[in-house]
Amino acid sequence: MYLSIKETAEVLSTSEADVKKLIQQKKIRALFDGSDYLINKEQFNTHLKQMEKYKQLVEEILSEPIPEDLDVKDED
Repeated sequence: MYLSIKETAEVLSTSEADVKKLIQQKKIRALFDGSDYLINKEQFNTHLKQMEKYKQLVEEILSEPIPEDLDVKDED
C-alpha cells in the first residue's frame, strides 16, 4: 500500500535525494511516520500517469511541423 523513498526512487530511476526534493516541493504526496516518508502507492501511480500524459502532449507539440510563413515568399 505504501512505498518507501528507496522503492519510489527505483520506480522513477532516480536518486533518493531527488525523490525527497519532489516531496518537499509537494509534487509527490507523502506521509511522515516519525522516521521516514511513506508514499501512497495509488496516489503515486496517479502522479505517474499524469506525468506520462504531459510528456506525450509535449512530444506531440514538438513534433508538429512549423508552418511556412507566407510573408517570406513575398518580395516587393
